[in-house]
Amino acid sequence: MNIFNLTQHPATAEQLDVGVVDPTRQERERICALLTFNALPSEGEITQRAEALAKIVLAHHLWWKGTDEYAGCYMPATMIGGAPYLMAALEAALQAIDACPVYAFSQRESAEEVQADGSVKKVAIFRHAGFIVASPR
Repeated sequence: MNIFNLTQHPATAEQLDVGVVDPTRQERERICALLTFNALPSEGEITQRAEALAKIVLAHHLWWKGTDEYAGCYMPATMIGGAPYLMAALEAALQAIDACPVYAFSQRESAEEVQADGSVKKVAIFRHAGFIVASPR
């Protein structure tokens, strides 16, 4: 099973172990640029960026129309995440090219670290626990 990472963040070791594949450096730069909004986007810009992101998946060397099934959808699966106002358009753009959008599910753990000055720093640790398939349109 291969799941293409279409997020701004490198896959965790746990995600890599279950088949997540990171984009190339050039792909990651383009993905980050498309996922980052520095001004209030129009509906047209949201749609345009979602379609541009889907083209990255379409052009990626892992693309195939296979029969491998993952959680009720057919490959290629694509891990997505980012601004909530972009996700519905991105799901639709991926489904239009027969890609299966999935969201990473993680369990959150808290840890406390005592600092040199005696203060306590609380940190959140995210452990990959699976994927959730986006709702079909």
